[in-house]
Amino acid sequence: MSDAPHLLIPLAASPAPGCQQTLKDLPLPHLDRLLARLSQVSKDRGEETDFSPPHERALARELQLPVSHGGITPWAAWQQQQKQGQVGVDSAGDNAWGYITPCQWHVTTDHITMLDPLELQLTPDSSRALMAIFAPWFAEDGIELSYDTPTRWIARGDAFEGLACASLDRIILRDVRAWMPHSQNPEHARLLHRLQSEMQMLLYTHPINDARAESDLPPVNTFWVHGAGRLGTPVPKQSTAPQMPTTLLEPAIRGDWRSWAEAWRALDAGPIAALEAQVAGGAKATLTLCGELNSLRFEAQERSFGQKIKSLFAKPQRFVDLQNQL
Repeated sequence: MSDAPHLLIPLAASPAPGCQQTLKDLPLPHLDRLLARLSQVSKDRGEETDFSPPHERALARELQLPVSHGGITPWAAWQQQQKQGQVGVDSAGDNAWGYITPCQWHVTTDHITMLDPLELQLTPDSSRALMAIFAPWFAEDGIELSYDTPTRWIARGDAFEGLACASLDRIILRDVRAWMPHSQNPEHARLLHRLQSEMQMLLYTHPINDARAESDLPPVNTFWVHGAGRLGTPVPKQSTAPQMPTTLLEPAIRGDWRSWAEAWRALDAGPIAALEAQVAGGAKATLTLCGELNSLRFEAQERSFGQKIKSLFAKPQRFVDLQNQL
């Protein structure tokens, strides 16, 4: 990976009708001018059933991690590698790791819907208290939990070896049944499915949820596992990681296209405008635009005199014309 700036934008567009209508009346002048100075160099094609969304695949590629449509990029193990040298951190390559996110599944006769974990309003203290309830059950199956953030814990255990699991960005507000983890070793998947069920039964009448109800907070009734796997050979240390603003993610997942448009305007006036200025000044740069299925990668490339003349008469590419490719 070079030191040239790279802006990677998740959920820049969606096939949802509300998004398509919003884009028709969404001026993004800096983005259009930037695209006119860049050349498309690659396209990563995907499917709506991919466990790994395009922005995670693009980021994994930049970080030289295993790139997968099937949810096997070992994000938790990679994070542990970044912590090497800190007290109490074991070698990432010697263990299988995963992320555990406490969550609420809303169960009806037709759907089991994953609600947004942020709606749980977990604090560091309440998350640690919850993890203390989960930990003995996980330990019985050889899984050790440690705290990372209120909505994400680090898990270590053989059960995460070769485990394919869907990104949180794929399943929030969707039916989880189509996205359940699976493994090359069926026993590993069955173990985690059983733990999910056991946590549902444990938490159904647990005092911690009684206390949450008294505070008008939604219950926690299970967990989601993601970013699992074994890193194996350590990846090279990166000099400059892509800049990946996530302000479009939440409104797109919720279908709040008014807020999504506001976030796009802010991106256009901020990071996009800054990258445009750098490219206009002759700097090399990369822009990756990601949708729900695909991603498009653009780079500033050296052009011959003839190519520069030809570009003066060519119709400049605009985002509104490209968004259907995402």
